[in-house]
Amino acid sequence: MPTDTLYGVVGQAENIATVERIYKVRKRASEKPCIVLIGNLSDLEKFSITVSEEQKIALNKYWLGGLAGPVSIVLNCLDEKFSYLHRGTKTLAFRLPAQTGLQNLLKKTGPLIAPSANPEGLPPAQTIAEAKNYFGDLVDLYIDGGSLAGQASKVIKLHKNGLVDILRP
Repeated sequence: MPTDTLYGVVGQAENIATVERIYKVRKRASEKPCIVLIGNLSDLEKFSITVSEEQKIALNKYWLGGLAGPVSIVLNCLDEKFSYLHRGTKTLAFRLPAQTGLQNLLKKTGPLIAPSANPEGLPPAQTIAEAKNYFGDLVDLYIDGGSLAGQASKVIKLHKNGLVDILRP
């Protein structure tokens, strides 16, 4: 389905079997965590993440202020319950899409992991036809959003004190 950046292979982030299936379908390296799309800031609590006041200010600036386009923000996730998502890194990357329609969908579905729609090492699908060529009937549903030639999101690490490290410009 189209996300706010590229086509993604999406599934419920809180469902271990779904997450593992997406890794298998995409042939994704098992040690690489996926970005999690959320519908609002309170979704972070579902992953045992509490944010400091400094982090809250930064999150509002990047996500609600629309600063710098799509930004995925890496936060510490020390809860081993989510090791199937953080893959041993003890961090998770989250993105709150600016698109209201996508936010509304996420509020209904809950957080979704959303790696790009391509097998590991190949370019992201720009059309549903390309995605179908990659995945065939391994994917349950395709949602056509036309041709998407977007870019992956910027990725930053947000520290408790509000400082950031840019991981992917």
